[in-house]
Amino acid sequence: MRRVPAEWERQRCVLMSFPHEETDWAKEDLNAALSPFIRIAQAIAYKEAVYIICKAKEKIASMFCSTRNMTFIEIPTNDTWIRDYGYISIKENDETRLLDFTFDGWGGKFDAALDNSVNTLLHQKGYMGITPLEHIDFVLEGGSIESDGQGTILTTSQCLCNPNRNGGLSKAEVESHLEKYLGTKRVLWLDYGYLAGDDTDSHIDTLARFTDEETIAYVKCEDPEDEHYHALSAMEEQLKTFKQENGDPYRLVPLPMCEAKYNKEGERLPATYANFLITNDAFVFPTYSDSRNDKKAENIFRELFPEKEIIPVNCLKLIEEGGSLHCSTMQVAY
Repeated sequence: MRRVPAEWERQRCVLMSFPHEETDWAKEDLNAALSPFIRIAQAIAYKEAVYIICKAKEKIASMFCSTRNMTFIEIPTNDTWIRDYGYISIKENDETRLLDFTFDGWGGKFDAALDNSVNTLLHQKGYMGITPLEHIDFVLEGGSIESDGQGTILTTSQCLCNPNRNGGLSKAEVESHLEKYLGTKRVLWLDYGYLAGDDTDSHIDTLARFTDEETIAYVKCEDPEDEHYHALSAMEEQLKTFKQENGDPYRLVPLPMCEAKYNKEGERLPATYANFLITNDAFVFPTYSDSRNDKKAENIFRELFPEKEIIPVNCLKLIEEGGSLHCSTMQVAY
């Protein structure tokens, strides 16, 4: 019997992949790009192991005041978004297995050959010990699925049924694959919702997230003049129709919409507070230099996770490259 552990279940470590001179991050000051990655790693290492994949481990290690709970591993990469090419952990008969799905650069948008080899190399180097690794010829990104730990997967049809993933499968065909590989018992499909500037074709971890088995936090747009208003309002209405396995409605917690952020070309960036990370003892969430909504999101998260250390990290530099905090991390289950 397989299942995908919920993010709030006990974790062995968190994987990160740092930018280097041969990534898109090198177009400007690489040190400025590294800053949010360093802060995220420090927040996780507060009480949990962090495995940092990088090009030059001595150089990266020297940027930290303390490297407690950190391991630096040299493996070639194309990009930093390890949420989408890192292991997906499953439990099979209470034992952890690591799944290595195919990563195609978000539907062939970017080169992903090196990223697609990371899981194999990391396992060959012995960092995962004797935990079994299973290679799967099916495109699936970690940021495209949310698990409640009990067999329910929350996802979007725009991503998993997209023709640029697996040739464009029907919902029924995708569900069959998720049942086979992840042990999924049911899938909650969101058919609405998007963020401008998002290269992932509406990953669920930018839109709506489980915070426990009964609760979904989601991005809400309250400005009728905002380009996201109609799509996110439709998403909210669909979320209201979703039921827990016992038939009860979910507790829905709206997250504020970050004020519009733009890159130097004037293109809107996909800034979202839904891109948070739950670790063993901390809750790490992105901020975007938005004095009103950053604080509003923090207050919501403090209510949702009163037992955890709440750690904000400014991710404005991350979002300039199209991703945020959750995208740059991947937890490995015990």
